[in-house]
Amino acid sequence: MTERVVLKLGGSVITDKSGGCTIDHARLREIVGVLAAHREVALVLVHGAGSCGHPEARRYRIDEGLNRDNLPGVYHTHAAVSRLNAAVVDALREAGIEAIGIHPLCLALAEDGRLVSFETRHIAGMTDHGIVPVLHGDVVMDSRRGSCIVSGDQMVARLAIALGCRRVGLATDVAGVLSDGSVLPRIDREALGSLDIGGSAKVDVTGGMRGKIAELLTLADAGIDSHIFHVSQIGRFLDGADHGGTTITRKE
Repeated sequence: MTERVVLKLGGSVITDKSGGCTIDHARLREIVGVLAAHREVALVLVHGAGSCGHPEARRYRIDEGLNRDNLPGVYHTHAAVSRLNAAVVDALREAGIEAIGIHPLCLALAEDGRLVSFETRHIAGMTDHGIVPVLHGDVVMDSRRGSCIVSGDQMVARLAIALGCRRVGLATDVAGVLSDGSVLPRIDREALGSLDIGGSAKVDVTGGMRGKIAELLTLADAGIDSHIFHVSQIGRFLDGADHGGTTITRKE
């Protein structure tokens, strides 16, 4: 069986996170061009919400619990991320990649912000047949809160473990995890506590870089390394070459 690879596109990579649902179509076409040149990879693609979802989730206080006042937020948040997902899928299909959008709201359940049910068998079947499933950060129903936001990073970790992936990459708008302006080549759970890593400066309801690393450390605990690198290095990551970014790994 062909090795499955999980690749996440950060929301800040394909949208302008400072504005309302502004999709960077030019950047998206560049990324798709690289993916089209690596059709041999059994790819599972995940993308962040960026400016298509984070503002809505913040406005309706989705993570604070569901009530009559913010009930419309489930629709508006999901509609925003779905528009971005459709744009990503359209770009892939225009390049000849057989891609299909998968919405977590329709197949996931959370409890207090954490996924407790997330069907992946159909996703495995898609990759076996050469289809690229495209998932995204989304609002999902939550058995305690009513609803919550599940980040693309949480889904990356869940997918990689469920699908038995050994290669996981996160393409961002920075060269890797930065500390004092320099890229950290390697992070493990013990090292995280001593690092000075800030959250996102833009509207982000999923925890910024520190939240991203926390999710990826769950992968490291399972023996799966993940890699954070600049979006321009996607091709090198897919080739298995040095991407110049940060590896999140289990302490040796």
